[in-house]
Amino acid sequence: MTAAGRAFLLLAEVLAEQAAPVPLIALLTHPLAGSGEGRAAWLESARKLDLALRGPRPAAGLTTLREIAEARRLGDWWTSVEAVLAPLFALEGAQPLDDMLGALAQGIEGLCGEMVWGNADGRALSQFVEDLRMAASSAGTMVEPRDLHAVLRDAMDRVAVRPPWGGHPRVAVYGLLEARMSRADLVICAGLTEGMWPASPSQDSLLPPAVLRALGVPGADFRIGLAAHDLAGALGAPEVVLSWARRDEGGPVIASRFVLRVLAMAGGEVMRETRAVELAQKIDRATAVPSHPRPQPMPDAEQRRVDISVTGLDRLRGDPYQFYASAVMNLRRLDAIDAEPSAAWKGEVAHKILEEWHAAGEPPLGLPKIAQDVLLRSNTHPLMRALWWPRLAAALDTFAQRVLTEKTEGRRVMCFEAKGEMRRKDIRIHGRADRIDRLGDGTLAVVDYKTGQPPSKQMVLDGFALQLGLVALIAEAGGFADVSGEASAFEYWSFGKVRDQFGYVVEPVTDDEKKRGKVMMRDEFLGETAHYLDEALDRWILGTEPFTARLNPELGSYADYDQLMRLDEWITSLGGPANREAEA
Repeated sequence: MTAAGRAFLLLAEVLAEQAAPVPLIALLTHPLAGSGEGRAAWLESARKLDLALRGPRPAAGLTTLREIAEARRLGDWWTSVEAVLAPLFALEGAQPLDDMLGALAQGIEGLCGEMVWGNADGRALSQFVEDLRMAASSAGTMVEPRDLHAVLRDAMDRVAVRPPWGGHPRVAVYGLLEARMSRADLVICAGLTEGMWPASPSQDSLLPPAVLRALGVPGADFRIGLAAHDLAGALGAPEVVLSWARRDEGGPVIASRFVLRVLAMAGGEVMRETRAVELAQKIDRATAVPSHPRPQPMPDAEQRRVDISVTGLDRLRGDPYQFYASAVMNLRRLDAIDAEPSAAWKGEVAHKILEEWHAAGEPPLGLPKIAQDVLLRSNTHPLMRALWWPRLAAALDTFAQRVLTEKTEGRRVMCFEAKGEMRRKDIRIHGRADRIDRLGDGTLAVVDYKTGQPPSKQMVLDGFALQLGLVALIAEAGGFADVSGEASAFEYWSFGKVRDQFGYVVEPVTDDEKKRGKVMMRDEFLGETAHYLDEALDRWILGTEPFTARLNPELGSYADYDQLMRLDEWITSLGGPANREAEA
């Protein structure tokens, strides 16, 4: 629990977990790491590596970390770190514990300098290492590198580090034996509960009490009398405080028999402390704090004029505050270190796989190899790749067969992962098209890949899922290079599962007049998208409407900025069924 002990144990954990991101960043940002004049530069480099390691865990070992560090221009700094870690990572199989302790000691000194041995905790750590090395050497103890952290943790838990001098010069905490040999102006006798003072008698596991008395061994009565003698000696101080609890972790307790005797003898002359108890109780009785108001930021006209991405319109209409935080304030959510693969991360990988497949000319049998290469280049952990690969491979196979089949029917890919933009009311509308195809009749088909469930048809009908429509509007306006024409197909290609098959295609629009009012009509989709876009521009970008938080709480699809808007402090105060659902 000390600085030196944590640093030493973190280095062992980095070795045991093969440089996993969490212990590695904890070690590199430890208060003792990189200490000295270069501490500021060291922390700056460590924080850049921290940002680079956000998201799913990379492959184990130092090689992957070197590639990541070089990509962030941290090569020189990482070389110095790797020089310290490499000798430890060279250890394979069971090794003598004393040798591994020596390597750890050299490694921690290389990272932290001699300061790690300087203070009381450092001296205790040094003595601990030497004692353990001596014992391990004489016993010939062998330990696997992956078990070293657990071994050290168990051994270090048994060692207490005490400062060589006291705290406050006029305050001391004594046991009963120490208290007998000292005097003080104010004595606080704490823990005066039955079973604590006097302590409950312990039973000897070998001899009964009668035999012990016959042998002259002091019994429970002697210990109780000694505890009473200690209390009587403490009562001779100028000022004495007797303190006891009403309950402990196990339940209600009663005051010590000594306290009850003192109270009986003193009668009403004992001063009971009530002020301290009242102050302690007030900690849990703070004055009520009014609920935080629902955020409704009102930026000025110049701050409002920001670009809108094809995914930003849905966020602007669904939860204006989320759009305000991302587009106006330019805040971005950080993934956790060693996080589970998010939908956004999986989407990036899936898009990259299909992009390279299309760029390679859509070879019929080449998609699996391209997918494996992309996953390897993404430095993902082997376990994560193994768990995701069956689902990914099945969906990619479904997509490849569909693309190749439709190619024979006259459909061909016009562009993929292409950037485009247009101007609407002098506001830039921009985005990336996952894919745009030319159909056999000359019209365009807009494709959006989804690693999970695509938006429902109701969301499209209500104007909260308009990405396909915006991409189509940009394409019809000539916003994508070498793409022109009228859009007639709007498709979600999902990697999800339907009817025991991974990978399927669905359109959120229909030509069936019987479904009008329940599903967006195909011939009205682009007109409605343009209407919703103009309405959003007039209300928020060019208008004066506030960017109200959770304007449509029933959607619940955006949560990146819930903490920033302090959602839990005010969402329950709103009325209406939608907010009651959000509260539940």
